[in-house]
Amino acid sequence: MTDTLLTADIQLIQRILPHRYPFLLVDRVVEIDGYKSAVGIKNVTMNEPHFQGHFPGQPIMPGVTIAEAMAQTAAVMVGTALDLADKDLKVYFMAIDKCKFRRMVVPGDQLRMNLTTLRGKPGGKVWKFGGVAEVEGEMACEVEFTAMMDLPT
Repeated sequence: MTDTLLTADIQLIQRILPHRYPFLLVDRVVEIDGYKSAVGIKNVTMNEPHFQGHFPGQPIMPGVTIAEAMAQTAAVMVGTALDLADKDLKVYFMAIDKCKFRRMVVPGDQLRMNLTTLRGKPGGKVWKFGGVAEVEGEMACEVEFTAMMDLPT
């Protein structure tokens, strides 16, 4: 591990995550501190498919997609720190805990997701993360979740 904060652009994100449109929900990870913490960015736009029905005339990003964007940011953090690009990493939710939504996220917002590893280590399959997602410094969501990192053998 170095003291240098790493970043991940969309090309690297796609080399780590199997997700693609319309379910790739992180645009950039601007700070990666090993596998300890990361800050992800999601630019929320009106052309995302969930806004057609959630809700017509008042588009609001579904809470589950906010939590998923945070989980994807955590996966990019671990994938970058452990050099898992192009290794067919799959990550599965095991639990979502203490999830609270504090403000609506709407088209035009930029979601800034701050993630921290609460439990997990290189070589381990089960990891726990905590995170806060904000829009313009205002908390939109806070959550803890457990995930299983699955690499093909």
